[in-house]
Amino acid sequence: MQTITADELKSRLDAGEKINIVDVREPNEHADFNIGGVLVPLGRVQAMDVDELEAFKEEELVVYCRSGNRSGQACLLLETMGFKNAKNLAGGMLNWQEKFGR
Repeated sequence: MQTITADELKSRLDAGEKINIVDVREPNEHADFNIGGVLVPLGRVQAMDVDELEAFKEEELVVYCRSGNRSGQACLLLETMGFKNAKNLAGGMLNWQEKFGR
């Protein structure tokens, strides 16, 4: 599984790069704070209910959660479903908020 750091992702976003981002947290966590992207909770990934992500099978997909654990699981599952370039955001939103705030 590949990873991407918060610093790498933030600099790419700040540069205006279009990045496919997936939040695998729960809706209440997403509503509280997020960095964009589509919300697909881990339970849906585990159930292979990821139709809205099909278009990104061959593209880079940055996956995040609170700490990096759920998104790591999601990346592994997505790889088994044929996603070629899923990257886990190292440290998740805890690390992001520690570095960049809300």
